[in-house]
Parts: sequence; structure tokens; C-alpha cells
Amino acid sequence: MANRPKRIVILGSTGSIGVQTLDVIESHPDSFEIVALAANKDWELLASQADKFRPALAALANQSEMENFKNAVTVPEVELVSGQSAVSDLASLPDIDLVVNAVVGFAGLGATLAAVKTGNRLALANKESLVAGGELVTKAAAETKTEIIPVDSEHSAIFQCLKAGRRSEIKRLILTASGGPFLDKPLDEFDAITPQEALKHPNWDMGRKVTIDSATMINKALEIIEAHWLFGVNPDRIDVMIHPQSIVHSMVEFFDSSVIAQMSRPDMRLPIRYALFYPDREPGTDGRIDFSQLPGLTFLEPDRERFPALEIAYRALGMGGTAGTILNAANEMAVDAFLEGRIGFGMITEIVQQSLEHIEVKQHPDIDDIVRSDRQAREYAADLVGTPN
Repeated sequence: MANRPKRIVILGSTGSIGVQTLDVIESHPDSFEIVALAANKDWELLASQADKFRPALAALANQSEMENFKNAVTVPEVELVSGQSAVSDLASLPDIDLVVNAVVGFAGLGATLAAVKTGNRLALANKESLVAGGELVTKAAAETKTEIIPVDSEHSAIFQCLKAGRRSEIKRLILTASGGPFLDKPLDEFDAITPQEALKHPNWDMGRKVTIDSATMINKALEIIEAHWLFGVNPDRIDVMIHPQSIVHSMVEFFDSSVIAQMSRPDMRLPIRYALFYPDREPGTDGRIDFSQLPGLTFLEPDRERFPALEIAYRALGMGGTAGTILNAANEMAVDAFLEGRIGFGMITEIVQQSLEHIEVKQHPDIDDIVRSDRQAREYAADLVGTPN
């Protein structure tokens, strides 16, 4: 650990990961200096965080709430800025030790690119950055030699497991999935699933969008694509296993048939703390396992009929180019429509599949291509889900 505190930027500070990141930092007050915070639209919580942690900068993406935000912040030394571009600009601030990107959805891509192009080490909780712009992001990171430290529990687990061997020795990556709330629900009842039921995850406390993604297993589809870009592993060597207890967060099998697993209770503060202190480990009890009380651990092959999202991921990777962008955009639109009661649960993956079939995929895209594909997929998905009441 350096003598001075690590200078940290947290984007998406009012979301589930952002709030837990601040909890971890608060428990280590001498280790970190929060330089900037950013949020999308929760101006009240962001104002409270700005007053408490006193960053030099605080950004609100939603400009329409800026006046309320300004009036709510009572600490005069915090500079307040607004707009989506202002959020991304924070990722490229000078003399930053770590940018935590916990923005939800496609909106996080700009900040990810800004961080890696600047050379700021990135703690990435925004999987959509790599799903939509994996080729662009990894190329930029390679050019600037920027480290990307995954925060998702599965990718953090793989990142940690890979300390046991070289990437050239990987036989396969094994992502684990809880199976969500509908692992045993009869398929003929899926059309009647309500948003309230889908938001009741059995193990994890997450934001609304991620929780729905877990229920459809689109979340695992996104993680398959993310793992491909993070670790440079071909799709045919990335597997998924259902693990209802959520104790083993992922595994790496090496060529000698040795399998290394990372285990802990389902608590996001552990991978967050690992990313914050990396390459060091800091003592903590988050996720501590009492093995004498541990229930049996089970692993199941995923039912591809129940969870068609997995095949969608492999198909998108096979298509290449902007296919991941299309998948992500269509899913964001479909999840919003489901939460608003405009479509049924089963329609979410159907809309993603149809979007991949009908939107042209651009190979080796630049940022303009990605933005264009994102817009086209959203427009197409919007036609499928219909207009809000």
C-alpha cells in the first residue's frame, strides 16, 4: 500500500455497487481519498454522499435535476457538474489511482473508454462496457497498458483464480450461476411471472435491472461475453454451471485438469474490497465461510430451454462486431418494458433474439458504429414492446 491514500473516482455512486464501495471505503478511511462521485439521477443521495465524503467534484448525469442537486449540497468546496459527458470526464481526471465504474447499462461505456485511454486503472462493475464495446475497450487498454480489475463476483473470482497459473495454461473458465428465483418453476408458468416475483433473488441483493437479468440469465450471457474480452478466452472454452448456493463464484480449469475455485458467502463487498486494494489484500470478514455450517454444494448443467439467454451469448460472440451491442441494447429496452408491465417475462429473451436477427452487425466497429447499433437496436426493440401507456 502506498504511503498516501489512493485517489478514487466512483461513477454510479448511488447504485448498489457504488453504495457498497463507499461502505468499504468508509471502513478504511486512511486508505482512500474520494476525488469525485457521479450518479445518473438520484440527486438526493448524491448530495448526501457529497456532503459526507467531500469530493472535489460531483457529477449528475440528469441535467434536469441539477438545480435541486445544487440546492441540496451544503459543502461549498465540492464543485458540481452535470451531463453524461461530465460523468465520463471524471474517468479521465489526472493523478487518479483507481476509477470505479459502477454505472448501470450502456451509459457506462463512455467512462470505461475515457479511463483506459487516459491510463487510469479501472475497477469495472459495468459489464455492458465489454459486452457492447469489448474490442474497442481491450484495444485501448492494451495501447495504454491500463489494468482492468473486474468487480463482478464471477469475473473477480476468475481474476483471482488465474493467480494460480498462466493464461496460456487455461483449459476452460467455469462461470457459476445461482439459477435465480425460477430455477425450479414450471416452464408453462413463465408467462405469468410478475416483476415483483422476478425481483426476489434468492441469494444476492442487487439493483433492479441486474436482478431481472439474473432471473432471465441474460446476466450470465453478458458475463460470458465479458469473460471472453477480459481474459482472452475463446467462447468454446467458457462454460456455465448452475450453483444454487452461490458459494463458489467461478472456477478455472487448467490444462493439467487442476481446477481452482474462489469461494465466499454472497457478499459483493469482498470483490469490491479486492479491487480497491489490488494488488494487495486487506483483512476483512465480508463473505467469511464457516465450513462446519456450510450446506452441501451442488452443481447442475443449465437447462438451455429454461434459459435460452446462454445460447444467445454464444451466438452473439460468433457473430462478432456489434452483435454484443445489439444484445445489450435490446435487453435494456425489454427489461424496462417488463418492469413497466408492458411485456411478459418470456418476451425479454425473445426480443433480444429477434433484434440480433434483424439488426445489421458491423465488424470491427469504432465508437460511432457502436452508438449507431445501440440506437438501431433500441428503436427496433421499442417497436416490438410497444409504447408506454
